[in-house]
Amino acid sequence: MEAGHRLVNHNGGMRAALYRSLGDPDVIETAEIDTPTPGPGEVRVKVVYSAVNPTDWKARRGSRGPTMPFPYVVPNQDGTGVIDMVGTGVDQARVGQRVWIWFAQAGRQHGTAAEWVTLPEHLAVPLPDSASFELGACLGVPAMTAHRALFWDGPIGGSTVLVSGGAGAVGHYAIQLAKRAGARVITTVSSDEKADLATAAGADAVVNYRDPGPLKAIRTAAPGGIDRFVEVALGANLDLDLDVAAPGATIVSYATTRSDPAIPVSRLMFGNVTLRFMLLYGVPTEALTEAVEHVTGAVADGTLTPLPLHRFDLAGTAQAHAACETGIIGKAVIVP
Repeated sequence: MEAGHRLVNHNGGMRAALYRSLGDPDVIETAEIDTPTPGPGEVRVKVVYSAVNPTDWKARRGSRGPTMPFPYVVPNQDGTGVIDMVGTGVDQARVGQRVWIWFAQAGRQHGTAAEWVTLPEHLAVPLPDSASFELGACLGVPAMTAHRALFWDGPIGGSTVLVSGGAGAVGHYAIQLAKRAGARVITTVSSDEKADLATAAGADAVVNYRDPGPLKAIRTAAPGGIDRFVEVALGANLDLDLDVAAPGATIVSYATTRSDPAIPVSRLMFGNVTLRFMLLYGVPTEALTEAVEHVTGAVADGTLTPLPLHRFDLAGTAQAHAACETGIIGKAVIVP
């Protein structure tokens, strides 16, 4: 258990959502724990919003191992808030700074689903004055994932990018970051409502893959083929991706599926197609630093926009996780 945190029954602590065992959303409860104090190199953030991502509910279900890594876990990697205390070695000028948070619970016991969270200061990124807390809450894992998937192999200016699931959080930011970088963006969605969101995000062409002829629609929108793919469902989409891939294309898969797809080696080989798999937690530090800088710059210049928010109070954290798990359109956030 990290220093400064223990379950308590007196009135001197803070409220947090936590779980003591892996499983369904109903393992999440609310409890009072000690209000944390930042250690060396850390800041403490008064949380305004805690955001739920698939990585959070998957961890709760055991994606990081079959046993609890700590006696209890306060979930959620992302959020936004205001720094109200700093540890030794951190500039006191950071007190009062509005920040967006990423990786709060990566390898740690305490995430953002609480009134306060302490974390290494580089994980609390200054939020531009022009940006709302709502936008800041939507960034974190989705925007960082989108950046890595797009720029792993270098600049994309002048290329054509296909973003699968353009109404999802990663898809939303992949569209906007790719457009900012000078790419033409095509995206696939599964409904008219999602098509409206992807269009508002700035996609050049939106294809409903449930309509007849998605292959023809993509080829019409990109007659020269797709250069880069940001892929959320490789098993379902690999055949389609290869049908529309330009020679030398790169496909980056950032999400797992229930079953592993068969890899058509000959098709990949003859097209000189690169197939990459990414997990944000293993991305090199320098690439994460670059992503933070690019994402913050895109917030500052107005490129990035928030997703539709579904707000829950702290006692509703289980419901927020369930909403994310069942695929709501938009972002589930918790207001501590």
